[in-house]
Amino acid sequence: MKQQPKMSPVPLMFEPGMPEPDQARFFGLDDIADPAELLGRATELAEAFRAAAERAAAYQALAAAELTDPRRFDRLTFAELGERIGLSPADAQTLAERGQRLATPTRAGSRSA
Repeated sequence: MKQQPKMSPVPLMFEPGMPEPDQARFFGLDDIADPAELLGRATELAEAFRAAAERAAAYQALAAAELTDPRRFDRLTFAELGERIGLSPADAQTLAERGQRLATPTRAGSRSA
């Protein structure tokens, strides 16, 4: 009896989407009826998003500093950096300078803000 060649599965060309619920829910806030509970949960979410945004901005600044480092042969100008992230060249320079400060260890051994 002749063996048939092994067939491998065909790779997906796209990820199938999750079925959309009938009504979009925002972290369950739509289901909270008690205003005191809603205020508490909404405040927790706002604080978490604020902290996440601050952390992401710090990583953005570190990346900007590295990409504009004059020691890189492929470094970006501040204008090029600004174009990539939707900032003016002056704001891109400020961002990169913040990243340089974050990347430079302070005397205590931690990174400055």
